[in-house]
Amino acid sequence: MSSRDPAWDPAADAPGGLPRIVWGQGSYVFDATGKRYLDASGGPAVFALGHAHPEVTAAIEQQLRRVAHGYRYTFTSDALEELQSLITDSCGAELGSMVFVSGGSEAVESALKIALQYHSARGEAGRRRFISRRRSWHGNTLGALSVSDFRARRAPFEGALIDASFLSSVNAYRPPPGAGPGDVAALGAAELEAEIERRGEASIAAFIFEPVVGAAGGVVPAPPGYARRIREICDRYGVLMIADEVMCGSGRTGTWRALEHDGVVPDVMAIAKSLGGGYVPLGATVYHRRVAEVLNRHDGGPLTGHTFTGHTTACAAGVAVQKIIRRDALLARVASGGARFMAALAAELAPVEAVGDVRGRGYFIGIEFVADRARKTPFDPALGLAARIGRLAAADGLLCYPIGGNVDGVAGDAVILAPPFNASDAELEEIRALFGRAVRAAVASLPAGTSRSKPAAS
Repeated sequence: MSSRDPAWDPAADAPGGLPRIVWGQGSYVFDATGKRYLDASGGPAVFALGHAHPEVTAAIEQQLRRVAHGYRYTFTSDALEELQSLITDSCGAELGSMVFVSGGSEAVESALKIALQYHSARGEAGRRRFISRRRSWHGNTLGALSVSDFRARRAPFEGALIDASFLSSVNAYRPPPGAGPGDVAALGAAELEAEIERRGEASIAAFIFEPVVGAAGGVVPAPPGYARRIREICDRYGVLMIADEVMCGSGRTGTWRALEHDGVVPDVMAIAKSLGGGYVPLGATVYHRRVAEVLNRHDGGPLTGHTFTGHTTACAAGVAVQKIIRRDALLARVASGGARFMAALAAELAPVEAVGDVRGRGYFIGIEFVADRARKTPFDPALGLAARIGRLAAADGLLCYPIGGNVDGVAGDAVILAPPFNASDAELEEIRALFGRAVRAAVASLPAGTSRSKPAAS
């Protein structure tokens, strides 16, 4: 995050810049002035259990009293093995191999390396090219950035990034010209197959995508049938499927794996954020049994890892988070409560003509704003509507996740809401009311004639 990017900064116009956080409890955080904020986006969709959960804090303290970290290439640990067991149980036995890392970018970086190592081990070292999609975000390391299409974040590093292929975004709200929403899945799959054939299948290592696009698109779920078509194409051409579930996975969409919704199992999967709930930096790259068999036979295992791979305290935090989610049946709550929450948001925002789409799965919801609903025309980027909403919401004690450029990298305004899995009904109602107020105030602050808004229902 950068305070130079107003879409990331709820206090960009405030004297002295960002507020200073002091403490948090549950769904709320408090700054140095004592102001309370309802964290409606869980930071960047990370705080799955909110803040300062006493059981997670106790698990971290208990681990620190014993040992903070045992170097993974010298020791295993109870915490690491228990977390691996929990993840395997949640994913299914075929996804039982994994490398623990410190966050989402490292998880994606490791996924790319595992794909390359796999093909090398099979004697297909020519498979070096990755295929991704426009309006995707996979991380800040150079490899992850190379397969990301987020113009503002890529621009300073162009020329040093690895070459990758980019397909069209797959967005039912914004289908290709001349196509309808029901055509998007087939068109997206056909474009992948065409690119593999154009480049030559012997050159393609993997296709990487977000099952529900997060920061770059504003929560865009894969349309029905898309993931299954992609799975079939990848299998036919020997291309690995990498699911980037850093933001949308680990329960955020109401199923532990986001691709469970689509009935598809990837070859490699990157997870982070909700895995450890933001208590200690944690991520993982999980890979399929058939990939593990090749790596283990040829190299003895994956050739990727870091000093803090399998960090013992981070794994202990992850174990505590995942046990609470399971014990309290929070995935079921997210699945059922998310549908109700999204419907309530849609009803709240329906009178606002600037609201073009309310979409998502579970507690991962995106709201896209348009200057013209019928034409889906984005607002002039210079207006910074999403950032306005973020600042007005923060001033009113609500934290959300505004993004810009979600349409073409420059134009487009969207806001992400991703509350904790254990947010109360009263807190979700407060989010609805405060967010609606911020949206109406932001739209009203635009220059006359920019958009129209109907009066809100009393």
